[in-house]
Amino acid sequence: MIWIITLLPLLSVVLLLLWNPEFRLITIGSRNRTTIDPASIFTPAYFLLVFSGFATYAVSVLLAYFDSERLKRDGVVRPFHWAWSFLSGTVYVVGRSVIVRKVAPDRGLVPVWVLIGVIVLSIVVSTIKMSATMASMISSIPN
Repeated sequence: MIWIITLLPLLSVVLLLLWNPEFRLITIGSRNRTTIDPASIFTPAYFLLVFSGFATYAVSVLLAYFDSERLKRDGVVRPFHWAWSFLSGTVYVVGRSVIVRKVAPDRGLVPVWVLIGVIVLSIVVSTIKMSATMASMISSIPN
């Protein structure tokens, strides 16, 4: 369960790469102002991306509960409480890893390192994607 919680944010990164808005200009108002058509931004892929954030959150909380229960069955007396995942999956992964490391000193920190990699990858990909999107938007505006 911990690995799914750790890697789940990659779903949003993949969906971000699938969102490719084509900015169109429209004229509105009595003064004929030109602006970007909101329908060119808010595509079905955009709403899928937004929904994936909520779904990732909900699935992380549910999986944290199951993971915490499994740790109890495996003999961990006081596992990291699953309710911390309401703050974020990251909080649960770090807290759980610290507790597992105390119980089994040779184990426990690999999910934290993988999570750091996922976060760095997410930041890099989203920065590149948003830079390209902004460049596309700026180039669609007439001089």
